[in-house]
Amino acid sequence: MNVKLAYQSIQKIGINIHDAQAVILRKLGLSRQVYHQWLHREPTPWAQQEELLKDKMTKLFKQHRQRIGAGKMKLYLEHDESIGFYVSLKRVKRLTSILHFKCQSRIKKHHRVKQAEQEVRDNILNQQFDRATKSNQIWLSASTEIRYGVNGEHKARLCGVLDLHGRYLLAYHLSPTETSEAMIKTFDQAFQSTGDVHLLVPY
Repeated sequence: MNVKLAYQSIQKIGINIHDAQAVILRKLGLSRQVYHQWLHREPTPWAQQEELLKDKMTKLFKQHRQRIGAGKMKLYLEHDESIGFYVSLKRVKRLTSILHFKCQSRIKKHHRVKQAEQEVRDNILNQQFDRATKSNQIWLSASTEIRYGVNGEHKARLCGVLDLHGRYLLAYHLSPTETSEAMIKTFDQAFQSTGDVHLLVPY
């Protein structure tokens, strides 16, 4: 019989049921005096570390809406100033199993367009990026995702408009997600800086 496990069970049951501890101890043939010594024992440094890590991990798991794995959990624990000891990935995985944490991965939605519905467009530039002979003749536009934060947990979308002649950025715009409105705002900024121009914008 695992005495430690039995003591833990008795402790939990005894909170809600009167005299349950004495009855269970008698049935199992365990000493009441030894049980109370175990109950009021001083926790070891290792046990104190375990309780601290469990508390921190539980808060992180809730904070990230159950979408944090053991690897990222370990990084957050390493940057926590209240934890003054080394935390291995193996230990984090073990405590994750004890706490019954299961990472809920977000499934990315892929909006696929059927081949028959795709609109075929001519490749006007055909990678000939030296065709612009003057400013505001050909503009290029693009957007890219930028990650930031201690562990890259935050992200933003950068939209930009480039003048192909000088290879310089005319305008840019940062937004939480990629939207057509963000690109329109970027072009508005570009037109405001150049005035009324007639140009080619390949895409």
